Amino acid sequence: MKNKNQTISGTNIDEVKRLNAQSGLSYNQAKSLLAKKKGFDSSTK
Repeated sequence: MKNKNQTISGTNIDEVKRLNAQSGLSYNQAKSLLAKKKGFDSSTK
């Protein structure tokens, strides 16, 4: 029987989620941070 947290191809879903949580800022978070540092507000689009 396959592990519940594993895809058909064998990818460990819990491991992927753990690694994603440790990967740092998302694209949108980085974009927002850079906009704030440059004096722009990216949330007004």
